[in-house]
Amino acid sequence: MTNLKSRSKAPTVADVARAANVSKAQAARALGGYGAVSDEVQDRVNSAASQLGYRPNELARSMNTGRSNTIGVIVGDIENPHFGLALRGMADVARLAGFHLLLSNSDEKSLAEQEAVRVMLEKQVDGIIVAPSCSDQQKNSHLMQVLAEGRALKLFDRAVIGLDVEAICCEFTGVARQATQQLISVGHQQIAYVTSMELDRDYQESADFGLTPVAQRVGGMMQAFAEAELPFDPGLVQVNAQDEKQIARIVDALWQRPQPPSALIASDSVVAMWLLREITRRGLRIPQDVSFMMYDNFPWSEVVTPPLTVVAQPVYEMGREAARRLIAEIRGESPGPMPRFEAELMVRQSIAAPKLNNSI
Repeated sequence: MTNLKSRSKAPTVADVARAANVSKAQAARALGGYGAVSDEVQDRVNSAASQLGYRPNELARSMNTGRSNTIGVIVGDIENPHFGLALRGMADVARLAGFHLLLSNSDEKSLAEQEAVRVMLEKQVDGIIVAPSCSDQQKNSHLMQVLAEGRALKLFDRAVIGLDVEAICCEFTGVARQATQQLISVGHQQIAYVTSMELDRDYQESADFGLTPVAQRVGGMMQAFAEAELPFDPGLVQVNAQDEKQIARIVDALWQRPQPPSALIASDSVVAMWLLREITRRGLRIPQDVSFMMYDNFPWSEVVTPPLTVVAQPVYEMGREAARRLIAEIRGESPGPMPRFEAELMVRQSIAAPKLNNSI
């Protein structure tokens, strides 16, 4: 068994100071990035630290500088490629700026999000980027706490009612209207939208979704139906699609309607994959039996048969902008005007005219 006492200790600031032939105070300032040291001292300390393999004590440095050079990021579902791509954008910007990410998954649960914020504040992060699980200000006191403690805060993908914080979001109303018009133009009237967004009851009105992309998408659908002078059926908006069992339940309910949907719209790539699996299991074909469209554009959506019609959004760029704006606020710099992020409809081969009878 290895004797722990015999292991060599990690080099300290005093070791670096001795090797660089400077005072401990000078070495601490040079290593911590605070206070003033000459270029010569800085070079000698850097060289000594490199030779000794010195690693800075981040906690001590944060106590001296007031910064930890860490950013907290809280997303709804790490497994969702949408958030994965956004995180890549955040990480790329943060790395170049000398920041590290502390990541947490809320699972779209408010209590989990609150706990993540608490832990991140205890870890002394310099700022937090969060995709809020709820738009209701009354359920977001933990976000107010971030501001109360003087930390920078940005919202990603969704806003919170009454919270005066920048939200890096994509505009969906126009493209959702365009996408729905595309389906209506070939004869679809029974168009179902399936989302993982959690509600404690069936969808009834657009206010149910708060300040979210889902609210914009359903709002765009309603606009297209109104312009075509067609009735919009709220029962075709299906929520709580959070796993394969729920998807199976939703598809069951949809196809038990007097008029089953002739077209399906998936709110993201994960919901899309579950829907496609359930459609295949039931022997339905795309687009012969049911037309299909999804939000998010990933390589697999173009190589499946048939290639899927998608609404693409600049997720990576949004992630980069969220990190850039947060870091600018941390540094007391102006981030400049907020860019406008637009989604784009990409029509492929998964849409066709509806069959007269598309029951299972």
